[in-house]
Amino acid sequence: MAVTVQIKRVYEAADAADGLRVLVDRLWPRGIAKAKLHHDLWCKDLGPSTDLRNWFGHQPERWPQFRRDYTAELQADSAQALMRSIAQAVQGRATITLLYGAKDTEHNQAVVLADELRTFLKNHPDLITAS
Repeated sequence: MAVTVQIKRVYEAADAADGLRVLVDRLWPRGIAKAKLHHDLWCKDLGPSTDLRNWFGHQPERWPQFRRDYTAELQADSAQALMRSIAQAVQGRATITLLYGAKDTEHNQAVVLADELRTFLKNHPDLITAS
């Protein structure tokens, strides 16, 4: 089963087509009550390290280095294990929606993570369980 990975800001309305909704920010998004955010998982440890997040500061000129460094962090065994748990949680849904809080829709960790998760799923199709 092919699974689509998409990204969406937490401030956008949830939709049935979102499939498995995974919050990927290390910090809870501002202005959103925990009871109000429709999500299935919160994988805060998949977010960039605090040092990397603080250094990046959502400054677009730092994006290329941030992308390289964050991609390297996602190769760690702990991050790979979390991606494995997301793949196993899909359970027959066709879509994984990574939720993030950043204002910049092009320069944020969900963009990098979505690419890495797509590659992970392509390399581990056996993890996706059909229901």
